[in-house]
Amino acid sequence: MCLSWPSENYMPQTNLFDLSNEIAVVLGGTGVLGGGMAEALAGAGARVVVAGRNEARGKERVRAIEAAGGRAFFQEADAENVDSLQRARDTIVKQWGAPSVLVNGAGGNRQDATIPPGGDFCKLSVEAWRGVLELNLTGGTLLPCQVFGETMLAAGRGSVINIASMASILPLSRVVAYSAAKAAVLNLTKFLAREWATKGIRVNAISPGFFPAEQNRAMLLRPDGTYTERGQQIMGHTPMGRFGEAHELAGAVIWLASPRASSFVTGQNIVVDGGFSSVTI
Repeated sequence: MCLSWPSENYMPQTNLFDLSNEIAVVLGGTGVLGGGMAEALAGAGARVVVAGRNEARGKERVRAIEAAGGRAFFQEADAENVDSLQRARDTIVKQWGAPSVLVNGAGGNRQDATIPPGGDFCKLSVEAWRGVLELNLTGGTLLPCQVFGETMLAAGRGSVINIASMASILPLSRVVAYSAAKAAVLNLTKFLAREWATKGIRVNAISPGFFPAEQNRAMLLRPDGTYTERGQQIMGHTPMGRFGEAHELAGAVIWLASPRASSFVTGQNIVVDGGFSSVTI
């Protein structure tokens, strides 16, 4: 069997990871991981909108991008509020044009939705459960996909990158609501990938392993930097023997954002976890 490249499309001299024609919106770009992905996209040439609720942190991230020679601006946006998302989208379109990359990085857990060691699942707060699903599935993924997806569909091109989690793959102990929400994010990712596959829009997910950030640092590390009991357990199941760093998500997000490098990739979950998911727990 002889395979040949489609010569009219294959351009070996082209930089597959050049994003200079892309406008990327990073929801949750005010956080550690989202901000790191925003910087990575800008470093590859994209014009980047750092979107979120914390203006001070958002503008700080924009300054970092601009100091490195990138182009960015902060846009206030509440991922759980459709009116806020629509206003943000309309502002972005007016200022730069239609976004072609959407990173859905908003999300998190709630302490009252976490079952402590020896706790009772039957006592889990339903209100807390709903809140975590609203934050991660409805607000963190569904609404942004609807609002920005509408614009991408009109343009006939785009890449949606949903941020899932190790909890999407494995039902991690204690964070049952978060695990359920993030598992649903993967399901929605695959659904949209199928729905939009012929419309010029690719939809994929990235599942980071354990990366110390605002919401989980106290769970993983003590104030002196040593591992907590939970952190030690995670290290015992991570072949690389360390936590991830924000910059280590850069390659995955740039690849998925690129309309050339990942042109035939949709409906996939890219795991960046130091081998955690390869170990049977």
